[in-house]
Amino acid sequence: MSFIKSSLILGGAALVIGAGTLYFGLINPGADEPHSAVVYKLIETARDRAIAVRADDLTVPALTDPAMIKQGAGNYSAMCTGCHLAPGIETTEMHKILYPAPPDLSTLGAPDPARAFWVIKHGVKASGMAAWGKNIKDDYIWNMVAFLQQMPKMTPEQYQILVAESGGHSHGGGEDVPEDHGAMKDMSGMTHDDTGKEVGHHDAAMPGMNHDDGANKTPVDESKPHGHAEGAGHDDAKPVAKPVAKPIDESKSHDHPPGSEHQ
Repeated sequence: MSFIKSSLILGGAALVIGAGTLYFGLINPGADEPHSAVVYKLIETARDRAIAVRADDLTVPALTDPAMIKQGAGNYSAMCTGCHLAPGIETTEMHKILYPAPPDLSTLGAPDPARAFWVIKHGVKASGMAAWGKNIKDDYIWNMVAFLQQMPKMTPEQYQILVAESGGHSHGGGEDVPEDHGAMKDMSGMTHDDTGKEVGHHDAAMPGMNHDDGANKTPVDESKPHGHAEGAGHDDAKPVAKPVAKPIDESKSHDHPPGSEHQ
């Protein structure tokens, strides 16, 4: 009986201390000051066990297909290197400033493929790890896991070659996009189809140019000072507004420049 009573007292005291710690903000949330060893261990254990339980039911496919590895390399390069590094990338700004520091996957790889898949798909709360499953289909996440298992064996040169040959993350990288996604536009005004090829120009009129393509264009008043882009001229197919001379009132005194006459 005394044991139960003592346990209840200790448990109540722990709750009071914990509530007071939270209420008075005694735990520093700043990412520039690490957790105490005890707090960090508790968080790490809770995270690892929660992921392990949820990844336990996953069926891991064969991950040795070279096509999977190559495709996964492109997505990893585009999405992950800023935090998790890669062969030849020893550090980045994000890797240095995040806390806890993201694991260096260029050396760690994916020793537990089921856990790696779950983390990539669902992310991890309050860690900076995004839930990529909201944008990337499962098959392509498995491709990234296949690549992760091979990356620690790669030299920087091998890694760069594989990324260059990969079709990952170039509007064919498994992104879940709306059906009316259509052509992608880049900042230069070019139109790209979903293979990345240029298919035409967007109309981006330069100041001072007068286009004749049937779109909503504001006509240029040629009677006012204006400029043309280098190499651009007037559209001879269109009439040009000319200034109209005002008649001179001969009843009023006026002067002529030397050698000039009335017209």
